[in-house]
Amino acid sequence: YDGIVVPGGFGTRGLEGKIKAAQYALKTGKPYLGLCLGLQMGAIAAARNAGIADATTFELDEDAKNLIITTMADQKGKHMTGGTMRLGDYNCQLEKGSLAAKTYGSTKIIERHRHRGECNNEYRDQFESWGIRASGINPDNDLVEIIEGIDHPFFLASQFHPEFKSRPNRPHPMFNGFIQALL
Repeated sequence: YDGIVVPGGFGTRGLEGKIKAAQYALKTGKPYLGLCLGLQMGAIAAARNAGIADATTFELDEDAKNLIITTMADQKGKHMTGGTMRLGDYNCQLEKGSLAAKTYGSTKIIERHRHRGECNNEYRDQFESWGIRASGINPDNDLVEIIEGIDHPFFLASQFHPEFKSRPNRPHPMFNGFIQALL
């Protein structure tokens, strides 16, 4: 294989394997593209690589000490109501000079969301010590939208779903960036 894609999803099935795949990509420099759940598993992987062995998500243990991924405030209590996950378009401000901004060719984007979890902002100031950075932030609610690897050729993950805007004749910039990283 030339790269790793961790797609969206929910529930507990396969999460530990997805975390291990992201850990491997971070350690070896393999190209990694994370989509929604892939961002969440990437953030946990970075925390675990940095020594927080019990880093986890609300989907595995809601009462965990190091809950890197939490339930969005407006999604609490809605775990069994799938239709509420259609959150729609949100603004995202990309860090100038970041891999994300280079991939998009812009620092302002709008992307579609469908998720219940989000990066716990209580840990955001630790990201860089874990080898990642939040390079895309929602300017309206200060939530992490994109993470990327520091000193990594291509580790890019989004909380949103780029596949919702991708078409066979007009692929999304994140998919183009991933393919270019494989060449």
